[in-house]
Amino acid sequence: MQMLDEIREIPDKAEKINYSTKNIKLPVNVPYLGMGSSYYATLALYYQGIPIQVGRASEYYNYLSRKKVKDLGVLISQSGRSSEVIWCKDLFKRYYAITNVLKSPLCVSTNLERVFPLLAGKETHSSTKTYINTLITLYNGLGVDASPAVNLLRGKMYEYGKWGEEIAGMVYELMQDKAYKGCYIIGNGPNIATVHQAAHILSESTKFPFIGMSVSEYDHGPKETAKDSVVIVIKSKGVAYRRTNKLFELVENAGAHVFYYEDKDVPETLSPITSVVPLMFMTHYLAKLLKIPKPFIVGEKVTED
Repeated sequence: MQMLDEIREIPDKAEKINYSTKNIKLPVNVPYLGMGSSYYATLALYYQGIPIQVGRASEYYNYLSRKKVKDLGVLISQSGRSSEVIWCKDLFKRYYAITNVLKSPLCVSTNLERVFPLLAGKETHSSTKTYINTLITLYNGLGVDASPAVNLLRGKMYEYGKWGEEIAGMVYELMQDKAYKGCYIIGNGPNIATVHQAAHILSESTKFPFIGMSVSEYDHGPKETAKDSVVIVIKSKGVAYRRTNKLFELVENAGAHVFYYEDKDVPETLSPITSVVPLMFMTHYLAKLLKIPKPFIVGEKVTED
């Protein structure tokens, strides 16, 4: 299945998971551990003030846990096979699993308390359906109704696709210029999750490096690389909106190629569910322009030892 086909399935899969997770309850004040896209999804909740302890499973296992066993944790792995997440099973007396694959190592343990299936169906390319469904599961389980954003997805897929294709074409043309330095993807608050996820799948699928970071992080140093760089800004109407506008006017005047995406139909808290989809389309179209033969070339997906 092509990545484009998987992206186009997002509305169906999102509506299905939104219905099935309406009444679930996830714990607060406990570790939420994942790798890659599973970790990035937790940032969307963390950066709107939800009291969860987010972390990369690898660093938690090797450096933070000190191998002390806690009462409860939430382990997230879309494949159910991410080795670092599996390592963390024994660091909790009880754990909840969030995964797309029920017959996986994550779902086999005597201390497994409950499984929340992502219901995203088969996914062979970079995380698209599974990422959106992870977000929706986390939102609903932590008391933030995802419905207003989910209800928009189906009607806006054409708009998302058009934006993604147009920006992919423009970025591709800039990539052909020897002066091209690279691309930053920038956002605020909950959309720190969006920019990291977008940079992740763009790097993975196009074989070019993309860097995701917050507006403030970019402002403190990387803005000096502005000339001949590409900057994609995910805007959302929140407390940092004015700062974002002012900063990237300055950056554009310094020689950066700045592109914006803003979904004005959702509040900032819910925007990660919708704002990432145009960037998923961009990933597909840019990989196509670059004639990338397959999604994983340097090894396979990192899931097991």
